[in-house]
Amino acid sequence: MRLPARLYRQFDADLTLPVPGEGYGGWQTVEAELAPAHTALVVMHAWDCGEAHEFPGWRRAVEYHARAQRILTDIFPPLLAAVRCSPLPLFHVVGGSQDYYSHLPGHQHAVQLAGTPVSASPLAPDPVYERLQKIRTTQGFPGAHNAADISAGFAQLDFAATARPIGAEGIAANGAQLAALCRAHEINHLIYVGFALNWCLLMSPGGMVDMSRYGVLCSTIAEATTAVENRETARAESEKEQALWRVALEFGFVFSLPDFLQALRASSPPPRS
Repeated sequence: MRLPARLYRQFDADLTLPVPGEGYGGWQTVEAELAPAHTALVVMHAWDCGEAHEFPGWRRAVEYHARAQRILTDIFPPLLAAVRCSPLPLFHVVGGSQDYYSHLPGHQHAVQLAGTPVSASPLAPDPVYERLQKIRTTQGFPGAHNAADISAGFAQLDFAATARPIGAEGIAANGAQLAALCRAHEINHLIYVGFALNWCLLMSPGGMVDMSRYGVLCSTIAEATTAVENRETARAESEKEQALWRVALEFGFVFSLPDFLQALRASSPPPRS
């Protein structure tokens, strides 16, 4: 499979300029090659978060829910259908405290492949630590008045209808399980979609930071994800742009949805007559 991909040319800084970094080449389009036998699509944290009126505090603290819902409704159905008709495996990365996946065969298989997890014991908190965390929760995120709605929403967490695993598709709850799925399928390139690019897809268990430690290339599809934005960036979605730059620079490539779908169609066997 060959398709265009975006990379960021982080060279050469022009030391004659007042701001040397303005000499960088910036975004470039290159021709990338995907080996279908060694590439998988990963759907991460594509959750059914309930309706806005059910958990208004969650929406007040997490503003990207509406964008995520549009992606789940408009982008995921054709994307996942195309992957399921292609040679690429489809994996799922789950999260949150609610167990909505352990009964599924794809997760049971991942647990079997990964073996007994090695858990890290958390360090003991002290009163100052507790007070600092309380300040962060009340004054930073999510705000004390929103906490109950967020807890209630997570208590009924589930796969979004358009992102629900089918059959025995692999389901990982952490990096070790996702790495085990990759070994079993001989995968060394993961293409991430889901929510949110600059948060969970990068930093949560099974995200790009985790998987890059296993030597896996980690890419994304720009239209199939969104990012956590703040007051200063929300209008232009600048944090998403910054996260795409981080993916391109550190982890893999940035693909466009039309190019990816076209490459899948070209790689899929013709229908039987």
